[in-house]
Amino acid sequence: MTINDIKDQSPASGTALPTAILDQDSAPAVPPITKMQKRVLAGGSIGQFIEFYDFTLYGLTAVIFSQLFFPGSNPVAAMLATFATFGVAFVVRPIGGLFFGALGDRIGRRRVLTITLIAIGGATALMGLLPTYGQIGAWAPALLVLCRLIQGFSAGGESVGAPSFVFEHAPVKSRGFWLNITIAATALPSVVAGSMILILSQSMPNEDFMAWGWRLPFLLALPLALFGVWIRSRTVESDAFNEAKAAQTKEFSPVREAFRENRLRMVQVIFVMGLTAMGFYFLSAYFVSYVQTTGHLSREQSLLANAAALALYAVLLPIGGRLSDRFGRKPMLIAGSAALALFSVPSFMLVTSGSLPLALLGQALFVVALCIYGGGCYTFFVEIFTTRTRFTSAAISYNGAYALFGGTAPFIGTALVGGTGVPHAPGFYMAAAALVVLLLVLFTKVPETRGRMG
Repeated sequence: MTINDIKDQSPASGTALPTAILDQDSAPAVPPITKMQKRVLAGGSIGQFIEFYDFTLYGLTAVIFSQLFFPGSNPVAAMLATFATFGVAFVVRPIGGLFFGALGDRIGRRRVLTITLIAIGGATALMGLLPTYGQIGAWAPALLVLCRLIQGFSAGGESVGAPSFVFEHAPVKSRGFWLNITIAATALPSVVAGSMILILSQSMPNEDFMAWGWRLPFLLALPLALFGVWIRSRTVESDAFNEAKAAQTKEFSPVREAFRENRLRMVQVIFVMGLTAMGFYFLSAYFVSYVQTTGHLSREQSLLANAAALALYAVLLPIGGRLSDRFGRKPMLIAGSAALALFSVPSFMLVTSGSLPLALLGQALFVVALCIYGGGCYTFFVEIFTTRTRFTSAAISYNGAYALFGGTAPFIGTALVGGTGVPHAPGFYMAAAALVVLLLVLFTKVPETRGRMG
């Protein structure tokens, strides 16, 4: 007797139907993860690593840049100029997102991601070759700003293209986990770069480190970018993208269609991603200099504490993604924004306590709340859009969020401390933003996106 014969028997006949047999025949088989999917995940993660390696290097060496490229009698003014230059890259990110997003929805994600990765790596390596203010005067900060503009324009495509590419290849029931593995790679650069700077600064005289030692991590960016391009050259476009492209029967403008179809969703993504942008750039680009200048710890202690916090972030974020696959994106957004509203001020107080163990504890507390929130938001921002305009819509809104809230976070944090004299003042700013997002998610039409097919 076959399994189908067993199924055809009526329950009235008194014949029991073995559950295991029925499950074996009726449950849809879960397709195995292919080598191509693994390459896409690796390529997306490596690309995110390189993008954020390049960006976080600037934040980790902000104190050095303030001394070499913005010298002056007022250290606070020099740091403000340094972080203003940091923010310049975020001003052009939405423009880069608009350009590369539309290009990616037309010609494919993979081609665009090759261009963006080479541009980011090249601009960062060039930063490592720049002469200082003492050598060429005002041309030094001007060239630094130019490099940051190239980084920001290219990152506008890379930061959304890589998650979109991974999302479209990922198993439907594991999208949160896969996306958050990809995004977790954005934390590792700070660990790697911070460790490199720590080792270099400890292994050579300070004069040598300030003269040329700090440049070495920047020069490494170009070979890293070329390695990422090689990995991506061995991938293909997703079936979802190919099907969406084949279904186009008329002239297609991704930008026009994105604003026509997704205006409300794009605004929602700007606020949802704005909160995680603030949190991540406080953590990765601000805390090292913040702990030195406000918490009065040494450069080595600041780097050590921040590297430990970012390593924790890289471990916890995929767990947050796995939880969002089980419970949904929206519950994670609610729980995470509530945790950030509650814990931001205590975290910043601990970070500026002047004690290394307490600074570690404060950053760890901040990371836990940020990873709960990240468990939902990093899949939400690509899952909410359809395949046809995903790259464009997500790039505009994501980069808008990072320009408004991420790139300005170190500058605002520095200004709040300088203006109020309160060391933990940035914590109130973070808590207020988290409360606004919590209310937005609770009381507006932010959808649950888990399981959407796009």
